[in-house]
Parts: sequence; structure tokens; C-alpha cells
Amino acid sequence: MRTKRVFDLFVAVTAAIAWVPVLLGASLMVLLMSGRPVFYRSNRWVRNGEMVRTIKFRTMVKNADKLVNRTTVPVEGVRFLNIPPDSPLYTRPGRILEGLGLTEIPQLIHVLRGEMSIVGNRPLPDAVMKCLREEFPYADDRFLTPAGLTGPVQLVGRDSLSDSERLRIEGAYCRAVLHGYRLRLDFTVLLSTVLIVAHLKKPLDYQGVMDLIDRHTRQPRLRSRREIIVEDAIPSSDVA
Repeated sequence: MRTKRVFDLFVAVTAAIAWVPVLLGASLMVLLMSGRPVFYRSNRWVRNGEMVRTIKFRTMVKNADKLVNRTTVPVEGVRFLNIPPDSPLYTRPGRILEGLGLTEIPQLIHVLRGEMSIVGNRPLPDAVMKCLREEFPYADDRFLTPAGLTGPVQLVGRDSLSDSERLRIEGAYCRAVLHGYRLRLDFTVLLSTVLIVAHLKKPLDYQGVMDLIDRHTRQPRLRSRREIIVEDAIPSSDVA
């Protein structure tokens, strides 16, 4: 984990020459085109036992969190709260930021503080975690390592994965970090994220991400007993 922290600081500090101007420019765009507040703050789980008031650019209308949340949206099949990219809740600057993959740039502040990592599973609000735990008792495994700005799920696209697939990827990443971490794992995920956002690389599929984690881990990926039970219980077409 110390190597991972060094990687986080190295990327955040050396890339400051790029992300600080982007942060300032994007803030001005949101302010002029959408008004205040520029940032959206909410309490999110970032690791087991630790919740942080995270920050990101506001990409939706001001009352979006009251219109769409786990209280107002029925849980039907999907327990992650994935808002469609064509939702009318997005503002014009918000669509631009989402398209460029810049929404979470302000969270580099959390990385510098040691609250988050560059690469990891995305932070989640408490209401979503409670819904996940109702069906997946092992949902907390996704926070065995710190949450990140980007992660292996982003190499596929959250809307292209079922809840069980997403949790299996997230759990596999955490176990790889804890039991066989190699710096090139985070470097590959980060670089692949940039290339996919820039449309220079095609998104991976579920198996492609699992294979990537295997290739960049010191030892073969450790499957938990829960994961084995889950995979054995679902049709093979769901994990292909």
C-alpha cells in the first residue's frame, strides 16, 4: 500500500501543471454557464469504516440529488444508482465535463489528503451501499482499498455491467492490491482510462478487465469464497 500511495502523490503532484489549469477553467465554465454552486459535495464511503464529504463538479441541475436518489428511484434489478447520460438533469456544461471525463478532477484534493487514491473503486453514498448489501453481503469488499478517481470498472463502462459483474471486478481489484500489488496495475488502468475517454482505445468487456487484473498482479488473482459461490450460481452467459 505504501507503493500505491507514492504512485498517487507522484501522479497528483507531477500532473498539477495540467490539472490545476483544467480545474480553474472548468470551474469558470460551470460558473458562467450554470451558476452557483460550482461544486457538488456529498458524504460518500471511500473505504470500510470511513465516510468523507467528497467534492466534484456540479454537472446537474441544482436540485438533482432531491429528484433522483435511492429514496425516490425504485430499486428494480440495478442497485447502483446509474443516471443515464441522456438524462435531462444534466446541465450543458455538465455534459461537456462528463464527455471529457473531467467531473471528478476536484477529487484530486482528496488524493493529496490521503483520503482517496488515483485508481480504485468509486466512492458511493450510504443509501446505495445499503441497497447493495441487501442483495450482496460481500458488497463492502469493494472498499478493502481506498476509493479512487477511476478504476477497473471505468474501463468497461458502468452501464455495460450488471451489479454482480461490477462487484466482482471491484472485489478482484482490491484483492490484487492487497495480495499482489504491482505499480503497473494502477498505471495500466489510469492510462487505459485516458485512452478510452479520448476515443483512442475501445472499452474492454468484463472478462477483459478481469484478465488485465490477473496480468498485472504478482500472483494469479485470488478469488474469494463468496465470488466462487456467486459465479457458480449465475448462468455462464452472464460472465462471458
